[in-house]
Amino acid sequence: MDLNPPPFSRFAHDGLEIAYFDEGDPSGDPILLIHGFASSANVNWVFPGWLKTLGDAGYRVIALDNRGHGQSSKPHDPSLYHPPQMAGDAAALLVHLGIGEAHVMGYSMGARISAFLALQHPDRVRSLVFGGLGIGMITGVGEWDPIADALLAPSLEDVTHERGRTFRAFADQTKSDRQALAACISTSRDLLTADEVGRIDVPVLIGVGTKDDIAGSAEELAALMQHAVALDIPGRDHMLAVGDRVFKKAVLEFLAGVG
Repeated sequence: MDLNPPPFSRFAHDGLEIAYFDEGDPSGDPILLIHGFASSANVNWVFPGWLKTLGDAGYRVIALDNRGHGQSSKPHDPSLYHPPQMAGDAAALLVHLGIGEAHVMGYSMGARISAFLALQHPDRVRSLVFGGLGIGMITGVGEWDPIADALLAPSLEDVTHERGRTFRAFADQTKSDRQALAACISTSRDLLTADEVGRIDVPVLIGVGTKDDIAGSAEELAALMQHAVALDIPGRDHMLAVGDRVFKKAVLEFLAGVG
């Protein structure tokens, strides 16, 4: 299995077209991958080697482009981007594929969506991997209004906010629909409470880069959960932790332990 984009399929849900791939061993344990804000299934999971890593390990690897991202529909209405709705797309994909239960791994915004998925559809989630999001899932991850402003600015040169420049450059690089992303960032950050997170009773691995200034502490989030383990991803920031070898090794060991 290589690092080239696999073929994508589409299905309709909630009035939108959701793009996804379904690769790896059809008889293997399924794992559903949910990417982060301004990313896509290819950018988050194929190019950094996750599809290859998980496929070579014998898993059935499924990933969707979240609404507003990649090859999926890109509405400009902020009311369509709350995490429960995006988690509904993920659950609908499992139903569409006839999968009763899957491991679920999400990065950053995808980790938040994965948590909502586990709370809304606990019977469909076998285990969880949260990457790039720790206690920020509960406390918030800083001021993000400048991100929307940066996405809607005439050009990158007009953006002075440092984090805004990072995400605007990323959006330009991935040729994203910046208006859809601005709508998404305004409503996709709904927080969970400590009590809600504490109700998640499947095994959880939480991986955060030691230089990540967005995610918040993995250890603090793990302490609130029944069966969670925190992982420090050495020397990695929010953008670089996703494809890290330490993270991949830990995820494979975690999944093997879940069985």
